This record gives sequence, C-alpha cells and structure tokens, in this order.
Amino acid sequence: MKTKEEKPEKQPKLDLKASWVEVMKKQRGLMIAMIVMAIFSIVLLVASLVTLRPQRTVVIVGYGDVYGEMAGLSGGYRRDSWVNMLAFPLLAIIFGLVHNIITLRVYKKYGKNVAFLVVFVTILMILGAFVTLLRLLGEW
Repeated sequence: MKTKEEKPEKQPKLDLKASWVEVMKKQRGLMIAMIVMAIFSIVLLVASLVTLRPQRTVVIVGYGDVYGEMAGLSGGYRRDSWVNMLAFPLLAIIFGLVHNIITLRVYKKYGKNVAFLVVFVTILMILGAFVTLLRLLGEW
C-alpha cells in the first residue's frame, strides 16, 4: 500500500506591518530606538545633500594613510569627482529604510535584544558616516 507524500510545511511569511504593530504595542523602547535611527538617517541625508557641492569639479572623497603614501600625497586625501560623494545620501537612505525593515525582520525572528543590537550598530554606523563626511569636508 502506497502512502501519500506529505508536502513540507511552508514557513510563515514575515509580515512587516504586523511586526510594526507588535513593536508599537509591546516594545515601546525598540520603537523609539527605530525612530531615533530614522531621524539620524534623515539628518545624515540632509547634511550630505546640503554639502554635496556639485559646482566643484573635484572634491576630497576619501582619506587613507596607505593611499597617500603610495600616491606620494601628503596626508593621504584622495580627490575625485563630486559624484562620488553621492555615496553619503545613498547610505542615509539605506540606513533609514532598509535597516528599519531589517530590524523588524530580526525582531520577529530573533527577538527584542537582537533587534536592539541591530539598531544600536546602525546608529553607530550613521554617526561614523556623519563624522567621515565632516572630516572630508574639512569642517571638523
């Protein structure tokens, strides 16, 4: 007698809207941390767009001691087209949108503590990007 083959059980899809509602109702601290992360990314976006300087043909886009020594430059600043500075607004959008979505998925799958870790690390990366932007502009 043949037995029917059972289909493997489908994993439930992670619903972002339901996850956000759950975070709003049960995890106020995580919700506030996610909003702070979004605000920091908006500040980075505005600052990077204001300081883009497209009127200049060449701007400082990077710094590295190794690059400076290899190129024979003092200080290691790398100059290139202002278009390379579009990386900062792009990072701000990724940090603001994508990392909030990632945080919701992590919360649903691994819990509150790991989601807080994701938010904390993202905020540190936003601050690092902001400091890097200011140093490249020579304003800090």
